[in-house]
Amino acid sequence: MTLLRHYVLATCCLLLFLQGCATTPDKEFAPEELYAQGEVAFQKSNYEQAVKTWKKVKETFPDPELAAKAEIGIANAYFLNLDYIEAGAAYEDFRKLHPAHDLAQFALYRQGISSFNLITGIDTDQTPTKNALTLFESFVRQYPGSQYVPKVQEKISECRAKLAQYEIYVGRFYYRTDHYIAAINRFEKVLVDFPDYTGHDETLFYLGKSALKVRDTEKMTAAFSRLIREYPSSAFLGDTRKLMAEKL
Repeated sequence: MTLLRHYVLATCCLLLFLQGCATTPDKEFAPEELYAQGEVAFQKSNYEQAVKTWKKVKETFPDPELAAKAEIGIANAYFLNLDYIEAGAAYEDFRKLHPAHDLAQFALYRQGISSFNLITGIDTDQTPTKNALTLFESFVRQYPGSQYVPKVQEKISECRAKLAQYEIYVGRFYYRTDHYIAAINRFEKVLVDFPDYTGHDETLFYLGKSALKVRDTEKMTAAFSRLIREYPSSAFLGDTRKLMAEKL
């Protein structure tokens, strides 16, 4: 009986101990401590943990500057983790919350780069390209003296080139599917919308061929003549001269 009482007593003690462990609250850290933990995770490239920790910093309502550091840190962690959709949204949130912050221009720059990094081929939806172009053009208007302007201007040129290539791709699709008027309209539009694009020898070549298909000799001659005049080293030059010789 004594052994039984000892066994029951020991079991009750164990249960009370386990219950006490289960209800012991996690240690609460001050916002500054949480931020430091996030920084350690960030430096170790543990970006998911950094985001998780810095979100806790925001939830503890710290002073505004520490909150801003956590917010830009979250955006940077997303960016370096190649989560560009989340990064772009986080940079935009930072700009909305802190429009006068010293890092607002950096956030806009990185927001544009995030959209740019979502661009795929010229045969896919160009929404990321258009978004990136809009952001980069906005950056140049807002921060004309920024150190990032040269890089932003390069990205603007790349975005415009990609949009021009997309329009030419669509025009060629219309040409291949015998929709020649639609092709002509597309090629003429891209010449107007993207005059700085350096690959318009292709545009002019297919514009001339499309005009030829609808027997618009005047439009064909104008396109081919411009191609010969402005692109003397074009890969399309031989075929252009041959077509002109055959039809004129």
